[in-house]
Amino acid sequence: MGNVNLLAVVLGTVAFFVIGALWYGPLFGKSWREMNGMTDEMVKAGPQPGQNPVWLIMLLAFLLEMVVVLMLGHSIARSSGQPHIIMMMAVGFGALIMAPALGINYLFQMRPGKLFAIDAAYLIVGMAAAGGVFILLG
Repeated sequence: MGNVNLLAVVLGTVAFFVIGALWYGPLFGKSWREMNGMTDEMVKAGPQPGQNPVWLIMLLAFLLEMVVVLMLGHSIARSSGQPHIIMMMAVGFGALIMAPALGINYLFQMRPGKLFAIDAAYLIVGMAAAGGVFILLG
């Protein structure tokens, strides 16, 4: 058992966040926005009165991702630290904790399955990226 690698936590969070920029931008952004009822005009107009500004949304998303990656780092620090164990934990967090929790909410909100697939896959891929950072930084 060792200490949490805080550099890996920060860089893993950055990796997770960058994956999100790609995921909800060029990769799946158009489909995601359509399924959430967002038009191009709404995106161009920006937040309306009473809605959070984009900078605050991004900051809070980053901080919340950091909480998850910090928990991953804590778990890694308590493990053998072998690469396959780290990746198993990282992907396991995404696939077996985060995605099912999201799925429960989406079921009750009657959200489309395709939207769940986009969002859940992002969580899994983002966590895999964070796990990769922990492996690279040993």
